[in-house]
Amino acid sequence: MTDRRITPISQRKQPRQARSTELVAVILEAAVQVLAQEGVRRFTTARVAEKAGVGVGSLYQYFPNKAAILFRLQSDEWRQTANLLRDILEDTRKPPLGRLRSLVHAFLRSECEEAAMRVALNDAAPLYRDAPEAQEARSRGDGIFKNFMTEALPKAPDATRTLAGELLWTTLRTVGKQFSQTPRLPAEIDAYAEAMADMFGAYLGSLGRG
Repeated sequence: MTDRRITPISQRKQPRQARSTELVAVILEAAVQVLAQEGVRRFTTARVAEKAGVGVGSLYQYFPNKAAILFRLQSDEWRQTANLLRDILEDTRKPPLGRLRSLVHAFLRSECEEAAMRVALNDAAPLYRDAPEAQEARSRGDGIFKNFMTEALPKAPDATRTLAGELLWTTLRTVGKQFSQTPRLPAEIDAYAEAMADMFGAYLGSLGRG
């Protein structure tokens, strides 16, 4: 059996000077525009370079192929989600269920605001989803949620907390993706978030009592 080759998706080098950092930022902004306007099927390094106003050779200094550019956009989105989780779930000034409610509201708003880009990146996922870098980047939020579940369900067995955390996080992401595919008014988002938060709270409450 022949081993399946995985397309390299890591940046060739990291920018170290202000000029290089600015160039990468320009390339990524151009990539966002090309992805939004052309979609994944017409997304090419040549189009990104043209939109950025740079030569393809300059682009290749940092990104070996279009998969690397798309993965960088996706990785940045995953990083933003992890930061959102950290900022809300680690804020011990609020009780756990209050933090969870805040997260549901913030997450659904974010999903709706960036729905077009998320759909496009999801279409691009086959280009990089099996790469080790992608698996590592996707797991950034897992530890944050795991620590939160320990605090939310201090007396529950580890297996119960693990199952609850996976169920809540998977449900939030899946529902958020589906819900954001239709344009939503702020009032709709708030109402939906409140209902989800109530459901999550009741679930955790039952586990805590059990």
